[in-house]
Amino acid sequence: MPTRLLFALILLPSLIQAAPREGPSVDFSHGPLRVSENKRFLVHADNTPFLYLADTGWELFHRLDLAETEKYLENRRAYGYTAIQCVILPEFDGLTTPNRQNHLPLIDSDPTKHNEDYFKDIDAVLSIAEKKGIYLALLPTWGDKVNKKWGQGPEIFTPENAKTFGAFLANRYKDRPNIIWILGGDRPVENETHRAIWRAMAAGLQSADKHHLIGYHPSGGISSSKFWTNEEPWLAFQMIQSGHARRDLPNYEMIAKDYALTPAKPCFDGEPRYEDHPVRSSKVKGDYFNDIDTRQAAYWSVFAGSFGHTYGSHSIWSMHSEKFPAPKKLAGEMLFTWDKAIDRPGSASMQHLRNLMESRPFTTAVPAQEIIASENPKTGGHFQAIKGDGYVMIYAPEGGKLTINLKPANLGESISVTCFNPRDGTANLKLFGGNNPTDLRFPGEPGRGNDWVLVIDNDSKKFPPPGFPKRAK
Repeated sequence: MPTRLLFALILLPSLIQAAPREGPSVDFSHGPLRVSENKRFLVHADNTPFLYLADTGWELFHRLDLAETEKYLENRRAYGYTAIQCVILPEFDGLTTPNRQNHLPLIDSDPTKHNEDYFKDIDAVLSIAEKKGIYLALLPTWGDKVNKKWGQGPEIFTPENAKTFGAFLANRYKDRPNIIWILGGDRPVENETHRAIWRAMAAGLQSADKHHLIGYHPSGGISSSKFWTNEEPWLAFQMIQSGHARRDLPNYEMIAKDYALTPAKPCFDGEPRYEDHPVRSSKVKGDYFNDIDTRQAAYWSVFAGSFGHTYGSHSIWSMHSEKFPAPKKLAGEMLFTWDKAIDRPGSASMQHLRNLMESRPFTTAVPAQEIIASENPKTGGHFQAIKGDGYVMIYAPEGGKLTINLKPANLGESISVTCFNPRDGTANLKLFGGNNPTDLRFPGEPGRGNDWVLVIDNDSKKFPPPGFPKRAK
């Protein structure tokens, strides 16, 4: 019977911390994005891995001028974001209130009549993002223009003009290196007309654009897989919106459900709980999601098998500012101007997730809950594990004790255990060297906010410290 020992992961005085990121966030010279051979990740044409780390800048085109856009995108580049989710025909009076350059997108709200000046503004934003190595995950329209359901609308699309609009966008942007298309826009598909419109728009996009991937952004609490099977030919990946309903919502279960679909397709959480957003299920006034919630959602989803993650802020998605104050329904809520919100703790901490994943061959990662040998709660302290070629990672949202079984990971004779801090990106190296730790205790008092990532490596792989990539190939 193997000996069972208790290893306390104690913080050491000498920590290693990542340096600020330099240069473009993504190198587009590796070619267009495509789905990896194992159907779980996105890679460039030359097989260079791509980690999707996005921000929800939904109103980017509508509410920022070019100087503000430069400031926003430079901040996102410095924090390691690789994509911004934004909308061409946006939600807030997007058809009738001009953008900051005083341009409307359409003439008479007709999808077949485009205002060239508005699309030149979008061209300029794409160029700024390209120089910074950032993809724009472009929604051609917010969903209320197809299915009003709630919001402002109006419903302006038919299958015929949706295909025309898609073809217009495809012909204009087919040669841009930094685009991912996302249909949907926070609305469900409720009838065959809705289905026909989105399929027609996808057909229009693919009529001239043969390179850019297409996904679908669903409404809250569901996945795009509710409306589109993995056999839908235009759909490159599934996208969930785990949403803003409650704290500790198990988005890992939503990812696991899409991960199990056949034939396999990549999946991710494209709209989780936003930093500083009210907890909708809470009866306590002033109960807001914070950086703890954003990290928990991010690591849970990525360690459940997603190809990346989207961060969200209640102050950034609408580009809240003195020029664009909160609508009446948000009056009294905790809001920062967007230029302050971009440096909030959760926003800044997303870079550490990217650094951690890119420090290991992350496209070999698969969910590995079989490594968790202790009781695993369904509460906020739920442990989530992945294993890849030569490594295991386990996210512990509240620290505490953990019993593991490394046998399924096949890590070899000599291993190293590192405790990675997702709050600040520091790593404590070689806290234990041996061949089979079983019982572990994380640093600090167990509880909300004391989150850690346990990284266990096969020593023969000679990986860099967790979070400090030689960029994984």
